[in-house]
Amino acid sequence: MNTVTRNELGTGQSAAIGHDGLALVARLLLAALFILAGVNKLSGMEGTVGYIASVGMPFPEIVYFGTVALELIGGLMLAAGFKARYAAGALGIFTLLTAVVFHNDFSQQIEMTLFLKNLAIAGGMFAIAAFGPGRLSIDRG
Repeated sequence: MNTVTRNELGTGQSAAIGHDGLALVARLLLAALFILAGVNKLSGMEGTVGYIASVGMPFPEIVYFGTVALELIGGLMLAAGFKARYAAGALGIFTLLTAVVFHNDFSQQIEMTLFLKNLAIAGGMFAIAAFGPGRLSIDRG
């Protein structure tokens, strides 16, 4: 017969609080990237629209506004932990698409690095989508 002692409960609860704290830090670090990127895009619409158009993407202005909205709103939702699984999923897919469309010239070392960075960020987003934002969030896990 297994008996749970008071000490074991305390340890488990401490571990859960530690996991929730790490989940919060992960969400905030990932969200900061997108929030700052969205804010920076607001001050340079012409350059961003030109970059989007340079890869042959249709309707670059619409893509620009959609990108800024996703980065800002999705980033804020992720940071707060509000509908965080959906925000993380959307940002993860967006980041994968960005890697494939914009960072696909593997003859350039920087493009390979940016591609792999995007894959890593997407992986973090998919982990949040799969396991939730933790209890230190509006969604509470």
